[in-house]
Amino acid sequence: MAETMDTARILAAAGHDTPVLITGPTASGKSALALRIAESAGGTIINADALQVFANWRILTARPTPGDAARAPHRLYGHVAGDAPYSVGHWLRDVAPLLSNARPIVVGGTGLYFSALTEGLAEIPPTPAVVRARGDALLRDHGIGAMLSALDAQTAGRIDRLNPARVQRAWEVQTTTGRGLAAWQDDTPPPLLPRSDALCVLVDPGRDALLARIEARFDAMLAGGVLDEARANLATWSPRHPSAKAIGAPELIAHLNGEITLDAARDRVIVATRQYAKRQRTWFRKRMAGWTRLALSH
Repeated sequence: MAETMDTARILAAAGHDTPVLITGPTASGKSALALRIAESAGGTIINADALQVFANWRILTARPTPGDAARAPHRLYGHVAGDAPYSVGHWLRDVAPLLSNARPIVVGGTGLYFSALTEGLAEIPPTPAVVRARGDALLRDHGIGAMLSALDAQTAGRIDRLNPARVQRAWEVQTTTGRGLAAWQDDTPPPLLPRSDALCVLVDPGRDALLARIEARFDAMLAGGVLDEARANLATWSPRHPSAKAIGAPELIAHLNGEITLDAARDRVIVATRQYAKRQRTWFRKRMAGWTRLALSH
């Protein structure tokens, strides 16, 4: 069973030199913990959230505020154009040179990034644009089931079968290489940062508290100007852009285009965020059972 610590014990365990990995569901308080460690004991905060890399959605993806970013070094936040592809492979290449600088404090909710960092990442050939287009059409016209049925049994049994992006990625790999994603993963190079070399912390305030935090955070985003941020994205908006996967982006754009009310957009965003948090917690239970758990007092 994973050890449970309170914040004071985690700060003590982190010391001044130990690399720290912090994950947890959206709105759980990960960034606040990372900033507290960096301010009290030093370190560079490194983003491990697949959507916070994009430059065009700061408020909506809950990137650190300019004030927070000034309190400690932050890296890999907002450094990618919203229409540019960015994968776990891109992130792993970006993070590699940062691990040997000031003590890294890697924080984010993308479990796949942490798995790649601590377990290694298979060097899979890139997917040709024509294959990706075929995959987009297959998913759109026939659904996730059609893709799942085309996968080898080993891969189908291993991936998150409820996540269309993960299923499509597995389909693309198999179609491109003639080899299942699971086989590629089993032939993986050593990790950049093994779990044994870091303090690995899973922040999870519990279901009910998390639901309340999700709702409060989106209301804070509305008060903090997220509609203006969405308005700034209108001219270049495309649902095909990688940054369009930011939770709430389609709903806010739909509201600005007069398709739904702001109240309806708010409700949909909160529901989508709750669903995302549920998927995250499922991943963490399966893949991060050995991580130290942060016991929150509220």
